[in-house]
Parts: sequence; C-alpha cells; structure tokens
Amino acid sequence: MRILGINALFHDPAAALVVDGRTVAAGEEERFSRRKHGKRPVPFSAWELPELSARWCLEHAGISPAELDAVTYSFDPALARPASEMGLFDPWDPLRLEYARRAPEFLAEALPGLDPAKVVFVPHHVAHAASAGPASPHPDSAVLVLDGRGEAASHLAGRFHDGKLDTLAAQALPHSLGLVYEELTEHLGFLRSSDEYKVMALASYGKPRFLDRLRPYVHATGDGGFRAHGVDWAALAPPRAKGEPWTQEHADLAASCQAVLEEVLLELVHWLHREAGGEALTLAGGVALNCVANSKIAAKGPYRHVWVQPAAGDAGTALGGALYLTASEGAVPEPMPGADLGRGWSDEELRHWLEEAAVPYERPDDIAETVAEELARDGVVAWFQGRSEYGPRALGHRSLLAHPGRAENLERLNRVKGREEFRPVAPMVLADRAHELFQGPLPSPYMLFVHDVHRDWRERIPAVVHVDGTARIQTVDEGREPLVARMLRGFERRTGLPVVVNTSLNTAGRPMVDDPRDALECFGSAPVDLLAIGPYAVRRGRAYA
Repeated sequence: MRILGINALFHDPAAALVVDGRTVAAGEEERFSRRKHGKRPVPFSAWELPELSARWCLEHAGISPAELDAVTYSFDPALARPASEMGLFDPWDPLRLEYARRAPEFLAEALPGLDPAKVVFVPHHVAHAASAGPASPHPDSAVLVLDGRGEAASHLAGRFHDGKLDTLAAQALPHSLGLVYEELTEHLGFLRSSDEYKVMALASYGKPRFLDRLRPYVHATGDGGFRAHGVDWAALAPPRAKGEPWTQEHADLAASCQAVLEEVLLELVHWLHREAGGEALTLAGGVALNCVANSKIAAKGPYRHVWVQPAAGDAGTALGGALYLTASEGAVPEPMPGADLGRGWSDEELRHWLEEAAVPYERPDDIAETVAEELARDGVVAWFQGRSEYGPRALGHRSLLAHPGRAENLERLNRVKGREEFRPVAPMVLADRAHELFQGPLPSPYMLFVHDVHRDWRERIPAVVHVDGTARIQTVDEGREPLVARMLRGFERRTGLPVVVNTSLNTAGRPMVDDPRDALECFGSAPVDLLAIGPYAVRRGRAYA
C-alpha cells in the first residue's frame, strides 16, 4: 500500500511516503523552497501545499500520483469549530477552514493524476500521535501530544496497542501549553511559531521567580487535562522589542514559563501512566521539541523509556498521517529507520556539482580523517553527508562542526551563524562513550534531551556546556553512522577529546542546508574553513585564493 502523507494547514509543511508500512522518504518544504518553516502560520497561507517535497518523495520511490493508494491530510475540517466558540481571536479562521475542506482539489491540481477521492483527512493530533507510537521502537506505548492547536483541541493523551490508538484525554481550546509558550516568545521579541527554542535557551539564564504568579493561569486539572490561558505577560515583565537587548527580567520570565510547563507536563505524564500503564512513553507535537522538559519527564516521570519523534512539530504529522492510515488498513507500520529520510546524492553527482561551480576540490583517502585533522587545528567544517534530516535537528548529515575544547568557539559559531550570544551548540559523541561524559537519557540519537555534563569534563569541552552545566547531546551509533564515528575517533586520537561540536548547517533565519547548491552558497558566505561534501574536500584557502 502506497500512502503519501501531507502536512500543510498551519506551519512546517511537509510530505512523507510510506510503502507497505515502511517509511521510504520524508522532507520538509522549507528545505526545497528555502523559506524558513515553509510559510508563516496565517490563514492566508493555508492553501499552500508542500508541492516540492511531495513530488520529490514520489520521484525518489518511482511512484506516480496516479499509483498512490491514498493521500493523508493531517487536519480534519469536520472536527473544527469556529474560532470564536473556542475562545480564540482569529477572525480569518473561516478562510483557513475553507482551504482545508478544499485540500483534495488543491492536491489533485498540484499532483497531476491524483484522484481527489483518494485524499483522507486524519485528525491533527491523531496524526501527531501516529508519528510517535508506531514510528518508535515501542509500538505498544503510551503517547502524549501537546502543541499549539489542532481542530478544536491542543492535546491528546492515549495509548497504542497493535497499531491502534485509544484516546484517553484531550484538552479543548483555548487552553493550550503551546499557545502560552508562543505568546511568551512574541512578548520576548522573538518570532512566534518559530523561535520558541530561543526562549528555552534564555530560560537557563534566569530564575523562576514569577512561577507562583503563573500557576493560577497554567496548571494541570487532575483529570488528564490542564488550564493554560489568559496570562498577562506585560504585568510580569515589559515586552522586548525585536533587536533590543534582553534583561534579567526577560530571562526570569522565560525561566518561570519553562518551570510551569515542566510542572504541568509531569502531572500529565503521571496521570497517563495511571490510566495506560506500560513502560514506554512516546511524545510528539511542538511542545515535545522542548528538550529540557523532555529530560524532566525522563528523569522524574514513571516511564522506563521515553521516545520523542525527531520531527515532533507539525512536519511530523505528514508521516504520522500516512502511518495511521497504514495501520487502519490492517498493515503493521515499521518503526522509522532514522531521521535521514531526505535527499541525498551519489559521489558522481556531487563531483558534477563541484565542477559546475568551478570550485577547486580534492578527494582525500578518507574524508573523515581529513575533517578530524581540520577540527584538531581548530578549523570550522561544513559537513554534508548522506541523506538530509527530517526534523529541525542537524544529526550528522547537514552540520557545522568545530573543536569543543575552546570556549571561544561558542561565540565564534554564533557569529558564523549570525545568531544570539546565549544560544548553545551541541556535542556529538559515540554512543558507547556518552556515559563517560554525560548523565541523562541514553542513547540520545535525535538531540531531544539535555544531559548533565560530568564536572571533570566541563572544563575540557567548554564550547558545548550550557550556562547551567548541561548539554543537548547527540549520540552516534557506529553501525548506523560509520563515517561520523570514524571522524569522531580520528578527532579523539589527535586531541584526546571524544566529542565534536555539532550545530545545524545554516545561517540565522535560513532553513538548514539541503542540496549541494545550498552547501556551496553557505560555504561561500560564511567563514567556514572546510566543506566536506561526500568524499570531497573544498578548502577556503584554495577556493577563495
């Protein structure tokens, strides 16, 4: 059975292809269109579809639109209610809903040959849930979904068994932990529905001194739901205009919101465990990208295993919708094989790109050793290898790499990327070495938890240690990522450090690099010393002599 999943309505449009229960391809539209998040989450853009990523998924598999058995759309307009009835101020929401109703027609026009009758609406939070349970290594699991909004709710709690979802609770709008965090993001001068991760980073610099004043507005209700609405942010701290410096008040407010979010999540998780039992919890929805909260759930919650969908935001509902329909038709979905589900190029294709660009390059005996040597010399490396990642994290396929032993490399990389000084970078470490340096959920292949850095390592790898003594690590499985593992071992032989700095290969405000042209453009515009693209090395000194 060939099912194409589509996410389009709100933000992060994406497509995913599932064939006979196996995830074949998945990509976010922003990587193709080069528009951050694909589009802004406003009603006037709701008609836009992930046409480029959908066509690529089909081309990758050699399937035409006419050969698809179904296309899922991760929003069901039949379940929606008028925004005013849900306590939301969104006067143009009827336009959004009209676009959703007409999605089958729009999809048939975008994918010639597709029968619009094959388009199936999958409820938004059901699609989120199916991107977690069936996609995880724990198909029989409890599942918790939290985001800004779906059709009429902001949350789903349930359990998967034999591929079937049993929904146990859902929180009706306007109460939404995701919307509360979005409001704070905007109040602090960042871009709403985009920069929430900046608020999480800023929270580490503050104290939760507004926590008691937030709790009346944001708290669990003891029945699997919560209240999260009506916070007067200006009464707690003044708004920050874009570009203005942040103050301690702003950091304290971020810390307070982060703390109350964690409190509610822990109560929801304990309630879910009482209702659903089991040892495994899977998470999805935009709130599940909050790696600090995820770590609190893993450390203080009742579950032995906590797994988070790497594309936990709305992009992941493209995959979830396809997996849900697969299970509904009686097939058993396979766990996703990894996050490297996007585009990739052969060595010959990459060589052609370099020659077309007239860029001097070399083909060393082992690109991993060449990169390890450059990093040991304190060079910054753009690493472009294999298929691109599905989700917002760079996981060793489209990464910027640097030496972790030099504290100044944090500031250096933030300058290279043009982003705020308080933003951390992440350590990449072999899975079998991680316990020597870090304490927290292991393995952590998708960079979705934070870990305490052992005290005797903090001064040895200062570039990746956040102000609170933690790091958001990525563990590398040598069996799945032999090239990355070889690079890490080569770096350790030269420096004694089993860790390399890993941050996304992009500059501020731009999507992560996806194709070779993007890589060459980023390399040309940023002070990067070496581009490792497939087996080839492009050196700045030679390319721009």
